[in-house]
Amino acid sequence: MNDAERLWSPLHVPVRRGTRDHEHPTVAAARARAEHETPGEPAELDAEWLRELCSSAGLDDVGFVALSTPGLEAERDYVLEALPGTRSLIGFCLRTSRDNLQSRSTSAANRDVATTQELAHEAARRICLELQRRGVRALYPASGFPAEIHRYPNRSWVVSHKLVAVAAGLGQMGLHRNVIHPKFGTFIVLGTILLDRPISRYSQPTASNPCIDCGLCVTTCPVGAIHADGGFDFDACFTHNNHHELSNFAGWVEEVVDSADAADYRRRVTPGETLSVWQSLSFQPQFRAGYCVAVCPAGEDVLGRYVADPEAHARDIVRPLTRKPEYVYVDADSAAEDHVRTRFPHKTIRHPRRVEVPAPEIDPVPEHHD
Repeated sequence: MNDAERLWSPLHVPVRRGTRDHEHPTVAAARARAEHETPGEPAELDAEWLRELCSSAGLDDVGFVALSTPGLEAERDYVLEALPGTRSLIGFCLRTSRDNLQSRSTSAANRDVATTQELAHEAARRICLELQRRGVRALYPASGFPAEIHRYPNRSWVVSHKLVAVAAGLGQMGLHRNVIHPKFGTFIVLGTILLDRPISRYSQPTASNPCIDCGLCVTTCPVGAIHADGGFDFDACFTHNNHHELSNFAGWVEEVVDSADAADYRRRVTPGETLSVWQSLSFQPQFRAGYCVAVCPAGEDVLGRYVADPEAHARDIVRPLTRKPEYVYVDADSAAEDHVRTRFPHKTIRHPRRVEVPAPEIDPVPEHHD
């Protein structure tokens, strides 16, 4: 084998490589371009052009907000960790299929949420690639999972899509802790794009909250997590709605490990619950109850039908969900358990095995950016 064969595979065509004495041609061309560029502040993006780009990518509504906007202080270090130099945020939403989310069929609701989230990712990716082509750095975090799981149970998301959406004028937070869009109501999936450029004009929050205080989310929540006085029991909501995720999933794993045999496992976990875990693992995480979204009549596109015939809304949407026989996951001796026994005695109470996940010892917070 000669020297050339040692240096190059027989199938590899040698090309000119840069050396100390002879600069690589691509590097030389890049330096030449840089010499003609004027250093300084990055050029701002035209808001109308950016809005048209977002619309053509398939987004239903967008708003623009500076990272320095009051109310987003807690997001800053996490955003800058994901994309150093971030100056602006695009908050956006895509509509979901209302009839899917209002159906008594849990799979129909989950299918549409998962599909809409993937459409959100696809649209955001198209926007980021076009911005990248124009020399703008842009990043889109996941609209839901996956999360920065190494930080759980501390904050495990890159940016709060809800806070950005409110700041960017896409709606206000409802009693049920979901963002209500003035037109589309709660039937939306949210997302955010991070940019390293300022934008010529930023959005303002909506002047009024679309929530009409109908109380239907309070009435329908199977675990009583939503309180009429504005209170919210996050733990009760998480324990039931996200039963197959995070610490609840870790509890299921421990049930498997601790079972003496198949019969013992079936005493701990029903065959139906095992199949539900399989469904969440094989496809997307399966939410057990998006009833607060399903019954919410807020938003211009949604409100008319409710106002015209509230009894039909109760008959076709609210009552089928409240009457639905189902497992409801609550901690033993909790307020949520009392709520189910009192309000929904026909639903079956299950006590999940909860695993307390300790605070992470590695990389719990991002670097502080002064």
